[in-house]
This record gives sequence, structure tokens and C-alpha cells, in this order.
Amino acid sequence: MTGTTTDLAVDVRGLRKSYGDQQVLDGVDLAVRAGTVTALLGPNGAGKTTVVGILSTLLALDGGTARVAGHDVVTQPGAVRAAIGVTGQTSAVDDLLTGVENLRLMASLHHLGRREGRERVDALLAQLGLTDAARKPVATWSGGMRRKLDLAMTLVGSPSVVFLDEPTTGLDPRSRRTLRDEVRALSAAGTTILLTTQYLEEADQLADRVAVLDGGRIVAEGTPAELKSAHGASSLDDVFLRLTEPSTGPTADPDPTTQEVA
Repeated sequence: MTGTTTDLAVDVRGLRKSYGDQQVLDGVDLAVRAGTVTALLGPNGAGKTTVVGILSTLLALDGGTARVAGHDVVTQPGAVRAAIGVTGQTSAVDDLLTGVENLRLMASLHHLGRREGRERVDALLAQLGLTDAARKPVATWSGGMRRKLDLAMTLVGSPSVVFLDEPTTGLDPRSRRTLRDEVRALSAAGTTILLTTQYLEEADQLADRVAVLDGGRIVAEGTPAELKSAHGASSLDDVFLRLTEPSTGPTADPDPTTQEVA
């Protein structure tokens, strides 16, 4: 772990989580500096989604501590939720509504005033290139457009910390590039991002720091350049394979609500 407590947007120490007799997280330590992008890598079932679930207060931890934006996820869940945005692996949009209606509903949930909400929605639609399709039912949208709408809904409340769980999985190369550009823009604007991804080049291109989760623990952490240098590798693909094969810890996340598709 790096960074002092005061400059950490995410501060995880000794995090533990089990489902029955299956231990998924076994003392995870993770530090994310404010205003940076951290990529969390790991094989299928490593527990990446479980980490995001705990940090977003959707899952209870069994041990250790976790603070997000300075707030404890156990004792201050409301403050954590007010500070974060989450884009999960599955779409959170309503297919029967238009893009505008989805976003205005989210603006209402964030208690934005009518004028402020409309201005925020219009700005996000323009930012993500969705203005032309905004008044069409989301059911008619492409997968890439729906994923961008997912991200827009995450950003309605102007969160200081954003969790992106496999945000580009299943997208075509052009849509992946668009979303990656948006991640870069968010980071440049000062938003803290914790990204889980199955695309190693994505972590290499986007992340200030990379953490590899395997066997319920963080087995390597550093900048992409540091990890490649330490393991004599030319790409993160080589580093990842060396660190995660063979796996010596839990290989499955038995909770059906947290299954990973990476």
C-alpha cells in the first residue's frame, strides 16, 4: 500500500469475505490515491467484483476495514453512497424508457432540481455522444450506446469516486476506445477511479497503478512500468500470467450475485 490516510480516496486494510466455507478475500490491502486510476486485475473468481460490492456498500465485509472518500463503509454507508458512482457488469438502464428518461429519473433520485437536472442530463448526453439517440427507447440502442448510458447514469450525481466493474466487456473495439477516452477525461478532471478489467492492455493504457488479486490477496502492485520492469516483461499480459498461474487460493466466488465474467 502507498499513500497517507489523508490523500487516499480508497483505503482497504485486511479485507476478508467468505461465502459459507469458501473464503474469497483473505486479507486484501488496497490503497487508491485521490484523482488517480487504479486497475484491479485477477483471474475468474478472484473476487474483484466482491471488492467492488463491499466498497460500494452492497456487500457486508467479514473482517478488516474499508474507507471510501474518507468514510467507513460499515459505520457511514450513507456518506459512502453519496460520494460514489458505480457501473456494474450488467446494464442498469430501463429498456422501456428513452435515454433522456433514464437520466432524468437518476437526476430525481439524486434530488437535483428540475432545471439543474435537465442541464446535467443534457451535458452528459453531449459529453458521451448520445444526444441524437436520447429520445429513442433504449431497447433500440446498440450495446456500446447502452454501456455509455450506464456510465452517464453513474455520473449524474457528480461522484468523487467511481467504481467501474468490467465496463468494456463485450463491446466492439470502437466502443471500448470511446469509453476509455471517457475514463481518461474523468481522471483528468480529478475523479478517482477503481477499474476492474479483463483487458490487460486497458490497465496498461489507463491505470496509474495496477493491483493483481489472486488467492484472495493482492499478490502484486505498482505502476504498469514498475510491474513490467520487476518481472522482465514487455507487457502486462506476461506479468499477469506469471503471477496467477498456477493459482494457490480460492478459484470461485460462490455467491451468484457476484459472479465475474472476466
